[in-house]
Amino acid sequence: MFTGSITALITPFRDGQVDEKAYQDFVNWQIEEGSHAVVPCGTTGESPTLSHEEHNRVVELCIEVAKDRVPVIAGSGSNSTEEAIELTNHAAQAGADAALVVIPYYNKPTQDGLIAHFVAIADFTDIPIIIYNVPPRTVVDMTVGTMAELAKHANIIGVKDATGDLARPLSTRLELGPEFCLLSGDDDTAVAYLAQGGFGCISVTANVAPRLCSELHDAWRNDQFEDVWRLRDILHPLNLALFCEPNPAPAKFACSLLGKCQADTRLPMLPLSPKSMARVEEAMLHAGLLD
Repeated sequence: MFTGSITALITPFRDGQVDEKAYQDFVNWQIEEGSHAVVPCGTTGESPTLSHEEHNRVVELCIEVAKDRVPVIAGSGSNSTEEAIELTNHAAQAGADAALVVIPYYNKPTQDGLIAHFVAIADFTDIPIIIYNVPPRTVVDMTVGTMAELAKHANIIGVKDATGDLARPLSTRLELGPEFCLLSGDDDTAVAYLAQGGFGCISVTANVAPRLCSELHDAWRNDQFEDVWRLRDILHPLNLALFCEPNPAPAKFACSLLGKCQADTRLPMLPLSPKSMARVEEAMLHAGLLD
């Protein structure tokens, strides 16, 4: 089971190419700072702008550093079922511990279409699959009933829930049982999600503040609630600032301030505006991440 602070990793670029050294150094830093698992090639990793070759290489680079230290949950979704199968099979062959598979975007499939899509992927792989339900990006919202049907498949074991509905984890847990892995997709409501039965958070903020995020989840597991509330409040301005413009531009800028990578993004993502840069820097100062 996957729990705790799980970093949705940025993908560093330099001169338009994946910066492999910066990426592997970044993954290693995440692990040393206490992140409980890592996710290469999610939305935060700019997977929509990676070629298939780059996508597979980034997954491999992450596994090289993280394998046998923390779990690797490889992003491998697509709005093409065939493409998602290919990416998921590569992740399995490369040694990933699980695959994060997004709801097909743009196509707007029915609930039956979602079942057919995920079953087709799960039938072709032998690693666990986590459904990524993110209606703001995909338009389609997978219902709890559909998820319950998919959970009958042995390879479909959890969800990254980015619906913004804090009643959803409770409804899902009651319908699917306590073994289905419920992971939040929203840093700023992660503690509330844990209180509703969640297991952890696939986090953008952990790119910038991995130790604070891991400490928050460790405190939750140890029933140290005063520490949970303290860390929640420290991280709140940063959680908001990292979405002042579309993700991952703010997170990449923040990581550049930490000396971890360049702030480069790929079109259609743009660099941060000066106003947003100032907001991110202020939030990092509040969290004690900058001198």
